Amino acid sequence: MNYDIIIENGHVIDGSGNPWFRADVGVVSDRIEVIGRLKDSWAERRINARGLVVAPGFIDIHTHSDYSVLIDPKVESKIRQGVTTEVIGNCGSSAAPMSSEVRAYREKFMRARLGDKFEFKWETMGDYLELIDATGASFNVVALVGQGTVRQNVMGHEDREPTRSELASMRGLVAEAMDDGAWGMSTGLIYPPSVYAKTEEIVELAKVLADYGGVYFSHIRGEGETLLEAVKEAIRIGEEAGIPVQIAHFKASGKAYWGKTKESLRLVEDGRKSGVDVTFDQYPYTASSTGLAALMPHWAQEGGAERLLERLREPEIRRKISEGPTTVTRDWKSVMIASAKNHPQYEGKTVSEIAELEGKDEMTTVFDLLIAENAQVSIVSFGMSEEDVRRVMMSSYGMVGSDGSAVAPRGILGQGKPHPRYYGTFPRVIGYYVREGVLNLQEAVRKMTSAPAQRLSLKDRGLLREGYKADITVFDPAKVNDEATFTDPHRFATGIPYVIVNGIVVIDNGDHTGALPGKALRKGR
Repeated sequence: MNYDIIIENGHVIDGSGNPWFRADVGVVSDRIEVIGRLKDSWAERRINARGLVVAPGFIDIHTHSDYSVLIDPKVESKIRQGVTTEVIGNCGSSAAPMSSEVRAYREKFMRARLGDKFEFKWETMGDYLELIDATGASFNVVALVGQGTVRQNVMGHEDREPTRSELASMRGLVAEAMDDGAWGMSTGLIYPPSVYAKTEEIVELAKVLADYGGVYFSHIRGEGETLLEAVKEAIRIGEEAGIPVQIAHFKASGKAYWGKTKESLRLVEDGRKSGVDVTFDQYPYTASSTGLAALMPHWAQEGGAERLLERLREPEIRRKISEGPTTVTRDWKSVMIASAKNHPQYEGKTVSEIAELEGKDEMTTVFDLLIAENAQVSIVSFGMSEEDVRRVMMSSYGMVGSDGSAVAPRGILGQGKPHPRYYGTFPRVIGYYVREGVLNLQEAVRKMTSAPAQRLSLKDRGLLREGYKADITVFDPAKVNDEATFTDPHRFATGIPYVIVNGIVVIDNGDHTGALPGKALRKGR
């Protein structure tokens, strides 16, 4: 038989968790045709993988590439990590649905990271997925619908319970997105407007997913003081809605709460024993990243970014915020500015350092920076322990997710100092934690491939199997490495010479071919 591609002489790690075996992989069109001995077979292209591992393409189960995939479809920071499929629409925020009011809000408060030329030219999830297919992409896209986005479409940023009519409208938008091919719904329960929803409201929306075989993905309602209660809430939502649960970026945030992953992992175990299909994802770093505005109290953010900025101009409101508890931290020495369009000189500096430079107290510095940047400031926060990271990583219920966007060291996507997870998540797991002995290699690959595929019920990806889609990553286990750092993040990973998506070589001997074979994957009932 003739093949389009034969990958020969490699160590095959098939994604199941089994040890490697020696075999050739033959690809015809977009499928794996044969795994076996293909020495005497003809192929249009032969890739010599001697000394390399041949694995399923990595599936990044937690990302925020919703907009960057449209800006730069080559998605280089991710495809060069071996990522062949990304799950977007996490943390309660999705590109669709988008009413005219939501579009106007985004036009005003998202320009700093998207650029002036970006066009919001869709309304429904179906429109958005068709746009991805029309534009092309180097990886496949799995979309979630964000509960916060749904709520914004119906209720704006109001902190109240929905009326019966509003709840019905929100349920309708979730159903429409699922009909269009979404795979589940996400929440971001520390972010307005998602945070304003009570558990019962979320359960009602999550019930819509049950008819579609969808999954509930949740950035839970706090990862520090309220961690255990938040994990319990996520499990309760899954139980009452009758659907699987995926807890996002599982961790314990804040030094006072280090070690609480012992109890939170036990809650996951107990939830599974009680019959709830709960799992989680994790990025392999001790720092997180979000918007600076997220550290403001939820009451100050009611009404959206415009009302927040109005409040921050009032001395009495500033005093109230300064004297009250913030959402996450008061340790401003651990909060680094990642992007501030109008103040690039502050990128890479902590809030404490900036305050000293400006001769202000730290809270005044935060308020003034938010106002000067139209609330569009991103941060990196150093608040987790390495012991917790390792403990969570060793759980068989965990998967690898970057919680990052696809970017590149150029143009609008090359601005600022984003979290190095954007460039290095998957290579870091293999290149650091496997070498350190926290995981063995086949278990690390399973967490990146078949585990997320199973979570999504993605039937033909995540394993190297005959008949499966030819999403394949070839890497050197001795050389794979994350090169990105917190101070110099725009650096591609190394040690991953070949990445194939839907049977097309995208990374060829370390170079991007320019190919855009990725698809918007749509879930059917």
